[in-house]
Amino acid sequence: MSARTVPARLLALTTVALAALALTACRNGEGVRDEGPSTASSVAPRNTEGSGAAGPCSGSRARTTATEVSRPVDHLLLRLTNTGTANCTLTAYPVARFGEDGSPARPVPETKPRSALTLSPGESAYAGVRLSSADPAAAHSRTVRTLTLALPTGPAAHPALPAKGVRVDDTVTVTYWLSSGEAALMY
Repeated sequence: MSARTVPARLLALTTVALAALALTACRNGEGVRDEGPSTASSVAPRNTEGSGAAGPCSGSRARTTATEVSRPVDHLLLRLTNTGTANCTLTAYPVARFGEDGSPARPVPETKPRSALTLSPGESAYAGVRLSSADPAAAHSRTVRTLTLALPTGPAAHPALPAKGVRVDDTVTVTYWLSSGEAALMY
C-alpha cells in the first residue's frame, strides 16, 4: 500500500463515521431545533422583488368584501381577493376596526395557520368576524355602518357593510386569514 493511500482511506473512513454520527444524533426524538437568529451575518439581505418570491398583499392590489352570514349568528365573512398580477402573501389577521371610534377586533389565536397564506392572482382568503356576544346587554353595544381593514401594505380597505349597519360590542373578534370561508366561520 502506498503512503498516499493510507491518508486517503483514513479521511474517507473518518467522513463516513462523522456522517453516521450526524444521522443518529437526532434519534432522541428532539430532531433539529431552531436556536433563534444568529448574532452575526456576512450575507446581506437580497431583494426578492421580481425573483418570484411573493410579497405582502397590498391594499392597492386587492378587493375586499364583508358579507353578513345567517349562520353562525352575529358573524361576518371577510374576503380578500388578489387582483394583482403576481402572488402575494398574508401572514396575519385583518386589523378590522368597526365604526369611527372602535378598537380593532381581537384576533382568535387558535385560528393562526402554520404558515403564511400565499394567493395567486384571482385567489381569495377569508376571515371570520364574531361581531358580538350572545348577551344583548354586552358592554358598549352599538350599531356601526363602516368597516376599515388595515392591510400589510398600501391603502386600507373599506368594504361595505349592510345599509342597516351591524351590531358590535367590546367582544368583537376576528380569525386569521384562512384559505376557505367555511374554516373562517368554524370558530
